[in-house]
Amino acid sequence: MLRAVSKASLLLLATSIAAHAGDPVQGKHVFNRCIACHEAASDRDKVGPHLMGVVGRTAGTAESFLGHYSEAMKGAGAAGLVWDEANLAEYLKAPKLKVPGNKMAFGGLANDDDIANVIAYLKADPKP
Repeated sequence: MLRAVSKASLLLLATSIAAHAGDPVQGKHVFNRCIACHEAASDRDKVGPHLMGVVGRTAGTAESFLGHYSEAMKGAGAAGLVWDEANLAEYLKAPKLKVPGNKMAFGGLANDDDIANVIAYLKADPKP
């Protein structure tokens, strides 16, 4: 029951964050927390997959990173998880709740504005 309540809370949070437009310039600053493991302005992989074009992509399918995804992430993608704004918001808030068993060590972003801003940054083309 607690898991269902947690998932419902995350869904409500993700919906409210997705409705917030976000600021890509501020998102670039927040993304500095991610830059050690992810690249967003190019298709270069690091410890984690590149995030260029991630919005709209099926989870676990960046071609250059296919051999490195966790089974959990590949399974989430096979089950239909697409990185739209709502799913990204949930994942950025609590990665281990959104995709249990994924390899990402990052615990999540606590601030809803930071999440909306990172999503705006990821969507921006060109990047600020």
